[in-house]
Amino acid sequence: MVTVLVPLAQGCEELEAVTIIDLLRRANVTVVVAGLEAGTVTASRGVMLLPETTLAEVLDRDFDMVVLPGGLGGAQRLEADRRIAALLRRMAEQGRYVAAICAAPQVLAGAGLLDNREATAYPGILDDQPSIKTSSAAVVRDGTFITSRGPGTAMDFALTLIEILCGRGQRDTVEAALQRS
Repeated sequence: MVTVLVPLAQGCEELEAVTIIDLLRRANVTVVVAGLEAGTVTASRGVMLLPETTLAEVLDRDFDMVVLPGGLGGAQRLEADRRIAALLRRMAEQGRYVAAICAAPQVLAGAGLLDNREATAYPGILDDQPSIKTSSAAVVRDGTFITSRGPGTAMDFALTLIEILCGRGQRDTVEAALQRS
Protein backbone atom coordinates (compact mmCIF):
# COMPACT_ATOMS: atom_id res chain seq x y z
CA MET A 1 0.00 0.00 0.00
CA VAL A 2 1.31 3.43 -0.99
CA THR A 3 1.59 5.78 2.00
CA VAL A 4 1.96 9.57 1.90
CA LEU A 5 2.57 12.01 4.75
CA VAL A 6 1.01 15.48 4.55
CA PRO A 7 2.28 17.63 7.44
CA LEU A 8 0.08 20.61 8.30
CA ALA A 9 1.27 23.81 9.93
CA GLN A 10 -0.69 26.82 11.13
CA GLY A 11 -1.26 29.12 8.15
CA CYS A 12 -1.15 26.42 5.49
CA GLU A 13 -3.10 26.96 2.27
CA GLU A 14 -6.34 25.04 2.76
CA LEU A 15 -7.22 24.65 -0.91
CA GLU A 16 -3.86 22.94 -1.53
CA ALA A 17 -3.96 20.77 1.59
CA VAL A 18 -7.52 19.55 1.04
CA THR A 19 -7.03 18.99 -2.71
CA ILE A 20 -3.89 16.93 -2.14
CA ILE A 21 -5.44 14.83 0.63
CA ASP A 22 -8.74 14.34 -1.21
CA LEU A 23 -7.35 13.37 -4.60
CA LEU A 24 -4.71 11.02 -3.19
CA ARG A 25 -7.40 9.27 -1.15
CA ARG A 26 -9.59 8.98 -4.26
CA ALA A 27 -6.65 7.06 -5.76
CA ASN A 28 -6.66 4.70 -2.74
CA VAL A 29 -3.40 6.10 -1.40
CA THR A 30 -3.05 5.95 2.39
CA VAL A 31 -2.66 9.59 3.43
CA VAL A 32 -1.46 10.42 6.94
CA VAL A 33 -2.30 14.00 7.90
CA ALA A 34 -0.07 15.14 10.76
CA GLY A 35 -0.01 18.49 12.53
CA LEU A 36 3.28 19.93 13.69
CA GLU A 37 1.64 19.95 17.12
CA ALA A 38 -1.57 18.50 18.52
CA GLY A 39 -4.88 20.18 17.82
CA THR A 40 -6.64 22.08 15.11
CA VAL A 41 -4.73 23.88 12.36
CA THR A 42 -6.06 27.25 11.31
CA ALA A 43 -5.35 27.58 7.61
CA SER A 44 -4.53 30.80 5.75
CA ARG A 45 -8.17 31.73 5.08
CA GLY A 46 -9.45 30.75 8.52
CA VAL A 47 -10.61 27.23 7.64
CA MET A 48 -10.08 24.88 10.57
CA LEU A 49 -8.36 21.58 9.70
CA LEU A 50 -8.09 18.69 12.14
CA PRO A 51 -5.01 16.51 11.55
CA GLU A 52 -5.40 12.83 12.41
CA THR A 53 -2.13 12.70 14.31
CA THR A 54 0.97 14.70 15.16
CA LEU A 55 4.31 14.76 13.39
CA ALA A 56 6.00 13.41 16.54
CA GLU A 57 3.80 10.30 16.40
CA VAL A 58 4.72 9.40 12.81
CA LEU A 59 8.31 10.56 12.37
CA ASP A 60 9.71 7.04 12.61
CA ARG A 61 7.32 5.58 10.03
CA ASP A 62 8.28 4.92 6.43
CA PHE A 63 6.45 6.87 3.74
CA ASP A 64 6.63 6.64 -0.03
CA MET A 65 6.20 10.40 -0.32
CA VAL A 66 6.01 13.54 1.80
CA VAL A 67 3.87 16.37 0.39
CA LEU A 68 4.09 19.90 1.77
CA PRO A 69 1.11 22.22 1.21
CA GLY A 70 1.97 25.87 0.79
CA GLY A 71 0.60 29.04 2.25
CA LEU A 72 3.34 31.44 3.27
CA GLY A 73 2.70 31.19 7.02
CA GLY A 74 2.47 27.40 6.88
CA ALA A 75 5.60 27.10 4.76
CA GLN A 76 7.53 29.35 7.14
CA ARG A 77 6.48 27.19 10.08
CA LEU A 78 7.43 23.98 8.22
CA GLU A 79 10.81 25.46 7.35
CA ALA A 80 11.43 26.50 10.97
CA ASP A 81 10.73 22.96 12.22
CA ARG A 82 14.00 21.01 12.31
CA ARG A 83 12.10 17.71 12.25
CA ILE A 84 10.72 18.54 8.81
CA ALA A 85 14.16 19.31 7.35
CA ALA A 86 15.57 16.08 8.81
CA LEU A 87 12.62 14.08 7.45
CA LEU A 88 12.97 15.59 3.98
CA ARG A 89 16.71 14.91 3.89
CA ARG A 90 16.12 11.32 5.01
CA MET A 91 13.49 10.86 2.29
CA ALA A 92 15.87 12.26 -0.32
CA GLU A 93 18.75 10.05 0.85
CA GLN A 94 16.46 7.01 0.56
CA GLY A 95 15.43 7.99 -2.97
CA ARG A 96 11.82 8.58 -1.94
CA TYR A 97 9.54 11.28 -3.27
CA VAL A 98 9.35 14.77 -1.81
CA ALA A 99 6.75 17.21 -3.11
CA ALA A 100 5.87 20.84 -2.32
CA ILE A 101 3.49 23.45 -3.69
CA CYS A 102 3.15 27.25 -3.58
CA ALA A 103 5.44 28.67 -0.87
CA ALA A 104 6.49 25.22 0.39
CA PRO A 105 9.31 24.71 -2.15
CA GLN A 106 11.18 27.22 0.07
CA VAL A 107 11.22 24.45 2.70
CA LEU A 108 12.98 22.12 0.24
CA ALA A 109 15.39 24.91 -0.72
CA GLY A 110 16.10 25.67 2.95
CA ALA A 111 16.95 22.00 3.50
CA GLY A 112 19.42 22.20 0.58
CA LEU A 113 17.43 19.76 -1.54
CA LEU A 114 16.81 21.88 -4.64
CA ASP A 115 20.38 22.93 -5.41
CA ASN A 116 21.07 22.40 -9.12
CA ARG A 117 17.52 21.12 -9.67
CA GLU A 118 14.60 22.49 -11.64
CA ALA A 119 11.65 23.61 -9.53
CA THR A 120 8.64 25.89 -9.54
CA ALA A 121 6.87 27.77 -6.76
CA TYR A 122 4.62 30.71 -6.11
CA PRO A 123 6.14 33.74 -7.91
CA GLY A 124 8.96 35.28 -5.89
CA ILE A 125 9.43 32.39 -3.46
CA LEU A 126 12.61 30.99 -5.05
CA ASP A 127 13.94 34.27 -6.50
CA ASP A 128 16.82 34.48 -4.02
CA GLN A 129 17.99 30.93 -4.80
CA PRO A 130 20.47 31.21 -7.70
CA SER A 131 21.41 27.52 -7.45
CA ILE A 132 17.84 26.47 -8.39
CA LYS A 133 16.71 26.34 -12.02
CA THR A 134 13.32 27.99 -11.65
CA SER A 135 10.47 27.27 -14.03
CA SER A 136 7.10 28.89 -14.63
CA ALA A 137 5.47 25.51 -15.35
CA ALA A 138 2.43 24.49 -13.28
CA VAL A 139 4.16 21.32 -12.06
CA VAL A 140 7.83 20.39 -12.29
CA ARG A 141 9.36 16.99 -11.63
CA ASP A 142 13.12 16.68 -11.22
CA GLY A 143 13.93 13.12 -10.19
CA THR A 144 12.14 12.40 -6.92
CA PHE A 145 11.31 16.09 -6.32
CA ILE A 146 7.97 17.47 -7.46
CA THR A 147 7.00 21.13 -7.10
CA SER A 148 4.02 23.23 -8.12
CA ARG A 149 3.07 26.91 -8.29
CA GLY A 150 0.03 27.53 -6.12
CA PRO A 151 -3.66 27.07 -5.35
CA GLY A 152 -4.66 27.18 -9.01
CA THR A 153 -2.32 24.30 -9.84
CA ALA A 154 -3.24 22.13 -6.85
CA MET A 155 -5.41 19.73 -8.85
CA ASP A 156 -2.76 19.26 -11.57
CA PHE A 157 -0.18 18.77 -8.82
CA ALA A 158 -2.24 16.13 -7.00
CA LEU A 159 -3.00 14.30 -10.24
CA THR A 160 0.72 14.26 -11.07
CA LEU A 161 1.43 12.78 -7.64
CA ILE A 162 -1.17 10.07 -8.29
CA GLU A 163 0.44 9.25 -11.63
CA ILE A 164 3.88 8.99 -10.03
CA LEU A 165 2.68 6.80 -7.16
CA CYS A 166 -0.05 4.72 -8.83
CA GLY A 167 0.43 4.97 -12.59
CA ARG A 168 -1.26 6.74 -15.47
CA GLY A 169 -4.34 4.50 -15.36
CA GLN A 170 -5.19 5.44 -11.78
CA ARG A 171 -4.60 9.12 -12.54
CA ASP A 172 -6.94 8.91 -15.53
CA THR A 173 -9.61 7.14 -13.45
CA VAL A 174 -9.49 9.80 -10.72
CA GLU A 175 -9.39 12.66 -13.22
CA ALA A 176 -12.34 11.30 -15.23
CA ALA A 177 -14.50 11.15 -12.10
CA LEU A 178 -13.68 14.81 -11.38
CA GLN A 179 -15.36 15.89 -14.67
CA ARG A 180 -12.62 18.39 -15.49
CA SER A 181 -13.39 18.46 -19.19
